[in-house]
Amino acid sequence: MAIVTTKAIVFSAIKYSDTSLIVKCFTKEEGVKSYLLRGILKAKKGKLKSAYFQPLTQLELTANHTNRDTLNSIREARVSYPYTTIHNSIVKQSIVLFLSEILNSIIQEEEQNDRLFHYLETAFIWLDTHHSIANFHLLFLLNLTRYLGFYPDVSEQEKPGFNLVEGSFTFSIHDKLVITGEKLKLFKKLLGIHFDAIHTVSFQSKERQVILRTIIRYFELHLEGFRKPKSLDVLETVFS
Repeated sequence: MAIVTTKAIVFSAIKYSDTSLIVKCFTKEEGVKSYLLRGILKAKKGKLKSAYFQPLTQLELTANHTNRDTLNSIREARVSYPYTTIHNSIVKQSIVLFLSEILNSIIQEEEQNDRLFHYLETAFIWLDTHHSIANFHLLFLLNLTRYLGFYPDVSEQEKPGFNLVEGSFTFSIHDKLVITGEKLKLFKKLLGIHFDAIHTVSFQSKERQVILRTIIRYFELHLEGFRKPKSLDVLETVFS
């Protein structure tokens, strides 16, 4: 067992018995870790508070990490970046629940990944500090593929189709997994941009649904076991 102090981002918190939580976090030092927080739901005093473990909360943890396939424990926790707008906005809360469900599903590695951690950390701070966020989740997911190894090949964009399996543009447009026409135009709007340019991209609500489901399909084709998030319908309702 080792005592580790690390930044962490909460992916999920599941109630365990009447008083405890099992929390899954992505830590800066050691990747994904799961913790059993005994008695946290009934404790009125103490260093740990259940409010710290809301989805995508950014923490500084001191924890006991084991090398075995067992749950770890947290000695101390504090919020390293207190969000100022996310918890007051239904739209931002819906985005957070949706993205935390996806991240909880796809990121499983128990190893350090500084680039991915920095991306998540800075992206969620951006979400908290900006107002034009209707397309944030679209760009977040597409740019996340850079860190997962299947960001689209943006060369040869003059070709009339984009093959979702190959991740590249193509002249072969009759395959059912090739997007063309208006769907392709929507997809290309997001390629190569960063969050600070997101205000230059505009989608109507129906277009936003189309592009989101295209990106979800792209994830399904490149990540074994990936399933459409349960919170997808809720998110689309919020933006409709």
